[in-house]
Amino acid sequence: MGPAGNLNSDNLNFFNSQGYVVLESFASDEEIEAMRKQMDHLLDGFDCSTSSVFSTTNQQKVTDDYFYESAEKISFFFEEKAFGDDGNLKQPKELSINKVGHALHELDPVFKKFSRSEKTSNLLHSLGYKRPVDIQSMYIFKQPGIGGEVVPHQDNSFLITEPSTCTGLWLALEDATIINGCLWAIPGSHKNGLVRRFIRGEEGVYFDRPPPSYDQNDFVPIEVKAGSLVVIHGDLIHQSFENQSSKSRHAYSLHVVETDGCRWSHENWIRRKVEPEPLYAS
Repeated sequence: MGPAGNLNSDNLNFFNSQGYVVLESFASDEEIEAMRKQMDHLLDGFDCSTSSVFSTTNQQKVTDDYFYESAEKISFFFEEKAFGDDGNLKQPKELSINKVGHALHELDPVFKKFSRSEKTSNLLHSLGYKRPVDIQSMYIFKQPGIGGEVVPHQDNSFLITEPSTCTGLWLALEDATIINGCLWAIPGSHKNGLVRRFIRGEEGVYFDRPPPSYDQNDFVPIEVKAGSLVVIHGDLIHQSFENQSSKSRHAYSLHVVETDGCRWSHENWIRRKVEPEPLYAS
């Protein structure tokens, strides 16, 4: 990696052939600490009575107005296993949250600073983006013991542009290991194109095709240290398993799409009232 986020030829070759690349020490210890402290602050002020449950296995049940409106807000989503049979949280809220999203990059000064940093823009420029926008961001907790799985998917399914242009930037805020639920991916799977789309229709959201079956032997773990950035092609098949350890696996996930020469699909679940501001225009 070159100065301030620029990808070198080795990075680009690996990304183009494998569909992802790991950039170690992309974020400083100070940036990591700032984001984690800011999330603690946001959680302190969070009212548990106004929230939703997040699931990638049965998204239709939880796509309410709270989910839709989160596209331009900072919203809080609980783990499926956070509640007991009586409907109450089994442990404190800060250990029960699945993720916070989807506009941290826009509304929170700490996350906005990182998301719109020079090194992030340089990274995107080296990937060929001409007028990129941050379209979605999430702080993912992967809580110890209850941190749920994320089933195999492609980011382009959820953030549809024509043609497809999404890239995921997944920043480890803690070490991510096989034990605590690191990312897994099928190397080179981005070359096979988009498998299915996540559509928002009149009666809610749905996938336009059933999920394919994958051979788990094709996946490789992406174990990374805190501060590492995993750059993910929008068509890469990736997943993560439940966190069955006693340690969390915090991460900040940012998704970027192109606005130059392509169209944001009207079928997306995100339907913004205000157009996002480009990181740059070239």
